[in-house]
Amino acid sequence: MTSGSFQKAIGKIDEVNSKDPNQETLEGHSWPKELLHSRLLTEWIERLVEHPPEILLLAIRGQHISRWSIPRSSFPMTRPGYHQWKNRLKQFHAETTSTILLECGYAPEIASRVERLILKKDFPQDPFSQAIEDALCLLFLERQLQPLAEKTEAEKVVNALKKSWAKMSGRAREEALKLKYTPECYQLVLRALDPSSA
Repeated sequence: MTSGSFQKAIGKIDEVNSKDPNQETLEGHSWPKELLHSRLLTEWIERLVEHPPEILLLAIRGQHISRWSIPRSSFPMTRPGYHQWKNRLKQFHAETTSTILLECGYAPEIASRVERLILKKDFPQDPFSQAIEDALCLLFLERQLQPLAEKTEAEKVVNALKKSWAKMSGRAREEALKLKYTPECYQLVLRALDPSSA
C-alpha cells in the first residue's frame, strides 16, 4: 500500500519529466525521453527488488529528473568537464527530487534518504543503492547500447560495458544476459565479458 504523498510525488516527478523536449519511441509510441526512462527504471526496480519500498521507488523515479536542463555543452568538452557535468547533474537531480518530496508532505529525513540514494553516497554497500545502479546499467544495455555502438568506436563501447558489468550485482548480470541484442551489440558484450580482453 502506497501513501497519498507517494502518489502525489510520483505525479509531480512525471509532470516535470513530461516536459523533456527530447523524444524516444517505444512500441510505436513517442515519449518525452526522461519520462519514458524514469518509468522503465521503475519497472526494472520492481523486477529486481521484491516489494520495493517507497524511498527506493521515489529515488529511481527522480534519478534523472529534468536532465535536459543542464546540457553537456554547459561544461568544458574534456574528461574533467564530463565529470563536473555528471556531478552537477547528480546534485541537481537529488535536490530537485528532495524539494518535491518536501512539498508533497514527506518528512525531511525521508527526503534526505532519497537524496542520498540519488547521490549514490552509500554505493555499493547499501542494497537500495546497488539496485538503482543495477537498474541504470540494465536500461543502458536495453536502450542505449545500440545507439552508442552505432556512433562510437568498438573499443570505447567495450570499455563502457566492462565498467557497467563491474558495477552490477549477480542478479542484474543474469538479467543482462537475457536481453535481446543486435548481433553487433552481442559481440561487443561477449568481448567485454572475455577475461582475455582485460
